[in-house]
Amino acid sequence: MTRAAVPNYVGKDFSKSPPGHRFNLYFETWDDNWSLEKNSKAKSLGHTLSCSAVSSLLTGLRHRQNQFASALPDANRVAIDVKSTSPFATGLGLEHPVENGFAFLTPYGVPYLAGSGVKGVLRRAAEELCQDGATGLDQAAVNALFGPESQTAPRRGALTFWDVFPVPAKDSLVVEVMTPHSSHYLQEGKAPHDAGKPNPIPFLAVPANSEFRFVVTCEPSLLSTDLQQRWKCLLETAMQHAFDWLGFGAKTAVGYGAMAEDEKARITRVAAEQQRAEAARTAAEVARVATLSPEEQEAIALQQRVAAQSILIAKFRECYLAAKEKGKYKAGQAFDQQRIDFFKLALDWRDPESRRAAAALLRQTIKEWTEPPTNKERKAEFQ
Repeated sequence: MTRAAVPNYVGKDFSKSPPGHRFNLYFETWDDNWSLEKNSKAKSLGHTLSCSAVSSLLTGLRHRQNQFASALPDANRVAIDVKSTSPFATGLGLEHPVENGFAFLTPYGVPYLAGSGVKGVLRRAAEELCQDGATGLDQAAVNALFGPESQTAPRRGALTFWDVFPVPAKDSLVVEVMTPHSSHYLQEGKAPHDAGKPNPIPFLAVPANSEFRFVVTCEPSLLSTDLQQRWKCLLETAMQHAFDWLGFGAKTAVGYGAMAEDEKARITRVAAEQQRAEAARTAAEVARVATLSPEEQEAIALQQRVAAQSILIAKFRECYLAAKEKGKYKAGQAFDQQRIDFFKLALDWRDPESRRAAAALLRQTIKEWTEPPTNKERKAEFQ
């Protein structure tokens, strides 16, 4: 029977404690002589896997991040939702009885990836892209975004990387195992060969298909005017390179830490960014027009009306061609009402070119495919 190395008054049931507390403070692996039971490491790690006790805490932390990020201007922040495509491990170099630690956020006891780790991976991705000759990315841009690696003139970069709080799939961590089998060569100095005795070493990981959210903010005053417009695009390019080739956390060389942006979240994010950009352009145009003379404002309004009428003409032409493709014309079909509606719209137009274009298209629908209606009321409305 194993137990945690804590006083009796602390208790014995830690099942409702955060996984980080069970892994570090209340790790149940010691026997009555305060030594590790043989082959008990993986079994002891099994007591630390459940994250159900901190699911609401993780939700709260991520919600707080969203609130803080949303308080910043859209141009100064990026939030990207991704899913892991392989297990994710971090903090393996921390001391622990099972030889491999894990990074939990103190005092919450939830798994996390430090923002400094995110920055390191993305800086490396940006430098690799720079070396490969990626368009618009050079060492000066990397230094401006991430800060120069200079001991003589250090300064911060424009980007700030927030801690990442993964939401483990099925509210549980997993036990992974590494099995080195070259201790005879690495530790005993014997000749290398492939028949070494394996030494299974268990360690914790966040399972594949877990959710991650990367939040990055920018201080535009530290960037040139050109980079202020392009930093988001450059960051997303670096992040995609990191997803495809580098990975996050530990043991990335053997496939851990691989991720991919959630497709649904990406579509939603891109659509929202386009909508915000369009709203900003519209607001800027409205402000610009307000400074013009009445004559210039009327000319712009006329251009906008003509452009809108051209769109309506194109849409009606599409309706006509689609109806014609379906076969022989039959009186009373949906196209009749569509044509009447278009008639009514065009009657209110004052631009001569738009009226002529609408009239020509209406004549085409009559001559090429249909005849005027025979019903007296419809005929009168048609005329």
